Amino acid sequence: MTKNEKISTSRLGLSAGRVDYVFFGSDIFRGSAYGKGHPLNIARVWPVIDLCRILNWLPDEYYQAVEPASPEQLNLFHDMSYIRALQMAERDQALQDADMQRYRIGLDNNPIFADVYRRPATAAAASLMAADALFESRVKTAFNPSGGTHHGMPDKANGFCFVNDPALAILRLLLKGAQKVAYVDIDAHHPDGVQAHLSGDERVQLWSIHEKNRWPRTGQLGDSGEGFARNFTLERGAGNDELLRCMDQYILPEVARFAPEYIVLQAGCDGLQDDPQSGLVFSNNGYWQAAEKVLGLNKPTLVLGGGGYNPISTARAWAGLWGLISGNDPYQCDLPETASRLLAGLEWSHRWARNKPRRWFERLYDDASS
Repeated sequence: MTKNEKISTSRLGLSAGRVDYVFFGSDIFRGSAYGKGHPLNIARVWPVIDLCRILNWLPDEYYQAVEPASPEQLNLFHDMSYIRALQMAERDQALQDADMQRYRIGLDNNPIFADVYRRPATAAAASLMAADALFESRVKTAFNPSGGTHHGMPDKANGFCFVNDPALAILRLLLKGAQKVAYVDIDAHHPDGVQAHLSGDERVQLWSIHEKNRWPRTGQLGDSGEGFARNFTLERGAGNDELLRCMDQYILPEVARFAPEYIVLQAGCDGLQDDPQSGLVFSNNGYWQAAEKVLGLNKPTLVLGGGGYNPISTARAWAGLWGLISGNDPYQCDLPETASRLLAGLEWSHRWARNKPRRWFERLYDDASS
């Protein structure tokens, strides 16, 4: 196989025709974690799947199980020597010091853990499969909550990200013949890996709205990367009003003028008020409205996860996001007892977990005024 190989989507259940939306997931996320003390030592993807199933929002025909991408598939963006190092790290649970230094695997909060290749390769496979399904008009909106790892570099791990699935999805669309792809990122952190390697391609335009001076401290206001990036920064404490104003005044009109054939939306939810990894204070309501505005552009869209470091708020936010995609209403969704028990059972060792508000377990939405 080569890096241009086709990723099969025959298992999507789309052979009989087009469907409107598909949720990509895998059981690998049920038992995989970054390790004790790491911000990503939490359950992130499987609670979203289970919550959506409890709410009857995820029938089997709209769920696609994914297996890890091959090294050849990842080579569309990543250096093969780096991919081999990831595989070696998984196999041996260690790397030579020189390789750790070169590839930053096992350093900088990019730990070596049991599935250090297979887990990110699975997230990447989901985004690649979604790109194929979108391009071939077999699905209108694809959801991959395991994706959104926008810090990954071609030759090194970066910012908890071992692969860069948004970049892979964009490159896959371009490889298949797309002429215009819009990338919109509402994560609290700037997508440095995507911008560094794709902002010089006139077929791709990138918009990011993120917290000012938050790690990686790139993407300052006015930064256009290699020419085709637009960055908007929010002050610490910014909430729904600032997020939605930026979307309405700048991002949405500019995306509309660009007139993309496809949109990749990185919908990291670490800008939520209940997430400890940023100083932004969005509510679920505002976060969903921002995503809904992008979906409202009515283009074939890949919706990705990204940041999300409170397992309960992440599950609520991304389940609601799938609700929007699948035609369900998260803004009025009270949770049944089984859903409340699922969320209450999620482990989280952060100090913010000492006093959990009841609203986390009672409903998906936040107060109407927030």
